[in-house]
Amino acid sequence: MNRVSLAGMLCMALALAACGGKKDADKTDRITVPKDPFPSTYAAYPNDPVFISNATVIDGEGALIEKGSLLIVDGKISAIGKDLEAPADAKKIDASGRWVTPGIIDNHSHLGAYPSPGVSSLSDGNEISAPVTAEVWVEHSVWPQDPGFSRALAGGITSLQILPGSANLFGGRGVVLKNVPSRTVQGMKFPGAPYTLKMACGENPKRVYGYGGGRYPGGAPYSRMGNVAGYRAAWIQATDYKRKWDKYEKEGGEAPTRDLELDTLKGVLDGDILVHMHCYRADEMAQVMDISKEFGYKVTAFHHAVEAYKIADKLAEYGACSSMWADWWGFKMEAYDGIKENIPLVHKAGACAIVHSDSEVGIQRLNQEAAKAWADGKKIGINIPEEEAWQWLSLNPAKSLGIDTKTGSLVPGKMADVVIWSGNPFSVYSKADQVYIDGALMYDRSDAAHRPVSDFELGQPGEGDLK
Repeated sequence: MNRVSLAGMLCMALALAACGGKKDADKTDRITVPKDPFPSTYAAYPNDPVFISNATVIDGEGALIEKGSLLIVDGKISAIGKDLEAPADAKKIDASGRWVTPGIIDNHSHLGAYPSPGVSSLSDGNEISAPVTAEVWVEHSVWPQDPGFSRALAGGITSLQILPGSANLFGGRGVVLKNVPSRTVQGMKFPGAPYTLKMACGENPKRVYGYGGGRYPGGAPYSRMGNVAGYRAAWIQATDYKRKWDKYEKEGGEAPTRDLELDTLKGVLDGDILVHMHCYRADEMAQVMDISKEFGYKVTAFHHAVEAYKIADKLAEYGACSSMWADWWGFKMEAYDGIKENIPLVHKAGACAIVHSDSEVGIQRLNQEAAKAWADGKKIGINIPEEEAWQWLSLNPAKSLGIDTKTGSLVPGKMADVVIWSGNPFSVYSKADQVYIDGALMYDRSDAAHRPVSDFELGQPGEGDLK
């Protein structure tokens, strides 16, 4: 080998090393989009070991245990079953004649964003400045002082998803909360829960922006076909945005300009953000599933879904949950074909059925809403065991929120989000006696010291602070 070739090889080696060093430097200097700029600061309230015995226990996964026991240690479910022994240091609760269930999870609430009192100055759930507002995050509207949170707690609600309203094609990000008193929304945020994106189809967007008395008449969309065109145009932009960021992350160079709206849509395309879509009619849900396939994302849950029973098999095949009311119908045209048997029919088809509230009143009695749906199914011959139907209130909503490995059922290792009921929770006469969140007693019907009251309620005529 001659001297020139050796020198050439040395230059090449030095150049490669220099290039490699430059690449490494580029990687460390690269701009990144923060996935969680407002992190949860939630910490479980202090809790002691608790041993509940002699209860009728629904485990949330389809099993019922008569004269069952439940052991809570360090805020987690430690053991469940029969003939368990209580540790010496555990608080012992004899729940004879009472029922124990996982805490209820409402995956469609507007508490805090549309709080009580319901006045315009506190109405912060819809950003109606444009049909696509994926850049807004509902957690920036949530008022932790909303008295509705404690009312929901008294109904056995341990976790809930707060969503923006349904005025827009893309309404913004939703947030999952633990139902605990906190000075800040970050102190309520469910640790590790994925962000969600609220979308809406049907009458609402075209009613707000189009003809017929829309708040912004003359603006698109005017029609359902305008709705679909709006979704697709936004996803095309998001796809291009994702391509630019993927290229930058792989090759370096000049970073794309950040866009808050497209950050959220890219998060959906990356699989980090779950889509929750307000949609009533069966035909529209089918079209939305096709749109999701066109752009490579997934609808995690259709909300309201009053015609889900018409396409329950398609929903099961696709893998979307249907988050439904027990019996709301007829208040607008797209709600006209709602039937009381919707939830049990969806369940019977093997699809993921959920009972939701969308109401600051309904959230206080969500167990009764589930009971109504269960009874209406029974009337037409759909005999679903109560312990199986309870999945509509805990495990299935947990799945739709991406938190089912942490809560939603009474399985050892999961968060001890537990409700002790005075009787069968499918009875209108039963009430939540005690509610535990991460093993901490957060509500006790018989003890005023464990009935949270927000600062806003103190001294108010409604006597929310009555103790």
